Amino acid sequence: MASRDRRRRELLTAGDGELRVVVGRIARRIKQLYDAGEVTFSETSVLSRLNRAGAAAPSSLAIAEHVKPQAVAAILYALEKRGLVRRTPDEVDGRRVVVAITAAGRSVLTDKGRAVSRRMAAILDQEFNASERQLLADAVPLLDRLAGLL
Repeated sequence: MASRDRRRRELLTAGDGELRVVVGRIARRIKQLYDAGEVTFSETSVLSRLNRAGAAAPSSLAIAEHVKPQAVAAILYALEKRGLVRRTPDEVDGRRVVVAITAAGRSVLTDKGRAVSRRMAAILDQEFNASERQLLADAVPLLDRLAGLL
């Protein structure tokens, strides 16, 4: 029992730990699915944040997305150009700008999410049995908690 617990810790914490490698591979593959279309993964992330949290200043988005303000500026420019977000003066401080998702942005976000979810569901249905799918479903809250702590 102690050796199994030690092996689990090694899998999770080693410098080249399997968990980190596998999660990284999954993240890259999902990113590729998002990038194969109208919006990139980074653009989708910003749209999703605006959809969940509401309008925000570009500087707040940069902090929340853990990217440089210049990167957010480029993302917002691309999204605004396609009508997926709109900039308006801040109601409190008219010198500042806030960005909000538009109805078109919500539609693109929903469509992209559905497409990626359909792809993942097809793979899960074809390549994993019911007990494996349940194990993956059971791991989601733990992975979400880990993501929040990183």
